[in-house]
Amino acid sequence: MDFSKIKMVVSDMDGTLLNSNHEVSNRFFEIFEVLRDKNIQFVAASGRQYHSMVDKLKTIKDDVIFIAENGAFTKQKEDVLLTTPIDRSDVNQVLSALSDVPDVHPVLCCNSKAYANGSSQSFLRLLSEYYTEYETVKDQTSVDDQVLKVAIYHFENSEKHIYPAVKHLEGPLKVKVSGSNWVDVSHKNAHKGYALERLMQSHNITSDEIMVFGDYNNDLEMLQLSNYSFAMANAHPDVKKVAKFETLSNDDFGVEQVLERVI
Repeated sequence: MDFSKIKMVVSDMDGTLLNSNHEVSNRFFEIFEVLRDKNIQFVAASGRQYHSMVDKLKTIKDDVIFIAENGAFTKQKEDVLLTTPIDRSDVNQVLSALSDVPDVHPVLCCNSKAYANGSSQSFLRLLSEYYTEYETVKDQTSVDDQVLKVAIYHFENSEKHIYPAVKHLEGPLKVKVSGSNWVDVSHKNAHKGYALERLMQSHNITSDEIMVFGDYNNDLEMLQLSNYSFAMANAHPDVKKVAKFETLSNDDFGVEQVLERVI
């Protein structure tokens, strides 16, 4: 496999670049230094909040492009490159669809912070891993802030307990099972593939010059943009069908192993 043309590397975070303890390896940071020296741009693409992504990549944040909130928000240094919010009426429609579903935890994801309803202390403890900036509110329909995404959590299983309640919104909106416990609902163009395609155009990058790593269904569109797309060993079956190659799991340095071949 010839990686000599690679100019951009894009990686999902949870389940991909991050191990099961939500950590980035020292091995990756060492590889990153070489990628930067070779003028290979690194892009982090996640369903996470921008602030949470920066927290994980703090020491290299000024040299990384961040695609956050599943593609609804893209930022490089202090420049916001893309914002694709969801209409307020659609937000309320999502919340209404969830109103009779037990044990679900919706989060309104906005530019500066996230808003949770505060009904579960167990969920709020978990939320702090993904959202470093958040606020609890009694009524999420009263939030006066531009919403980039509605992220919905279930402690047991997202495909079984959340997706059936919101799948009818697919089409006008983007509905993604983004993890074993998460479903994300956003603007139809707010996905990682759309955000990455915009980046590729602005950087004049072709499918032969970009490498993409992912593990879950919210990575499908961006994986399709690359001739060097890699599914993690721990990836969802849908991802393994779309990706052209497979690497080791996130706990076995699957991303790092491939990038060592690149450098």
